[in-house]
Amino acid sequence: MNAVLDLLGAVLLLLGSVFCLAAAVGVVRFPDVLTRLHAATKPQVFGLVLILTGVALTLRTGHVAILAAFTVGLQILTAPVSGHMLARTAYRTDQWDDEHASIDELGEDLEAAGFTNIFEEEPGPPGNREPRS
Repeated sequence: MNAVLDLLGAVLLLLGSVFCLAAAVGVVRFPDVLTRLHAATKPQVFGLVLILTGVALTLRTGHVAILAAFTVGLQILTAPVSGHMLARTAYRTDQWDDEHASIDELGEDLEAAGFTNIFEEEPGPPGNREPRS
């Protein structure tokens, strides 16, 4: 039984490492903020869950399992929130790739709420990215 749990733990560690590596490659290689945030949150969290499950199966102690469960819970709670806030900030500061976006529901909601982008181009020389006052 111990050998089976050790083998399963090793497989989970390997799979989790592959997911974390894929997340790191995605953060480096993806072209814009939103796709990088996707790579930084989803596969990274899943990879961490697999790694911590593998560690808990390999060590088989109660305090390790509790600590791993606590860490997974915090990661699941915080990663989507931080990704969401970074995406909204990138959107509001016009640092996202709006040419390739197929749907812009946030823009419609912000326009209805009266939000104006402070980084819109003013008449003048091209490349003027200074905020309006």
